[in-house]
Amino acid sequence: MEETTRIKKPKWLRVKLPTGENYRKVRGLVDEHKLHTICESGSCPNMGECWGEGTATFMILGNVCTRSCGFCGVQTGKPEPVDMFEPGRVANSVKIMGVKHAVITSVDRDDLKDGGSEIWAQTVRAIRQQSPGTTLETLIPDFAGYWDNLQVIIDVAPEIVSHNLETVRRLTKQVRIQAKYDRSLEVLFRLKKGGMRTKSGVMLGLGETEQEVIETMQDLRAVNVDILTLGQYLQPTPKHLPVAEFIEPEKFAFYQQLGLEMGFRFVESGPLVRSSYHAEKHLFDQ
Repeated sequence: MEETTRIKKPKWLRVKLPTGENYRKVRGLVDEHKLHTICESGSCPNMGECWGEGTATFMILGNVCTRSCGFCGVQTGKPEPVDMFEPGRVANSVKIMGVKHAVITSVDRDDLKDGGSEIWAQTVRAIRQQSPGTTLETLIPDFAGYWDNLQVIIDVAPEIVSHNLETVRRLTKQVRIQAKYDRSLEVLFRLKKGGMRTKSGVMLGLGETEQEVIETMQDLRAVNVDILTLGQYLQPTPKHLPVAEFIEPEKFAFYQQLGLEMGFRFVESGPLVRSSYHAEKHLFDQ
């Protein structure tokens, strides 16, 4: 049914093939050392541009998630045991690739008492030890509301800490089945209270209204989020939520201007924008 009702992608979602000397260099290193990046496994449309800028996104804590969000293509189920050597391997990958700004993300690990927070902290420390000139953004889960685990992230103080709201309040239960809208806002509030530079992302095209998008942006500003990303939702497989609407580039431009007027320090807004898009440009003096 979803195949027959799928909306045709508009022309503005076409992506240019990645090129350039920096891209080829990173591409060669990834292949040679068999490195793992979410850029590839997530089929990100901006991989070529980001790699060309010296930015790459790594996924830690395995590739099996304990949650089953309706939008996400990552495998769900029972994860493998934690690999205690992973922080060192990720740090080595960052060093080998010469990454200037590393974005680290993870699956949800609700099966772990610490939610994976200790591996998170070890990864940050390991990267800083091997590549002291590399800046860091951590795209973290909500740790199921266990705030002691969140504090572990705050204590290692990445340059940017991101947690995605993903969608508007009304659609949260459908889109982020095991997550809670207000809990995510609480995560962002606590991060900011802990002195972090904060960031969040929202996908459009899932059936939300313009007013709901604006209300979501207002909710994020109410907890003093610094950086906002807005992008078009794309259905990863026929089993995932269908695209309800392809949002026109002009509407993204409208939201970007509105967000800046609301007080966000940066707003990345466009059909192909993803959480780590232009991540290296979101470093600024607080």
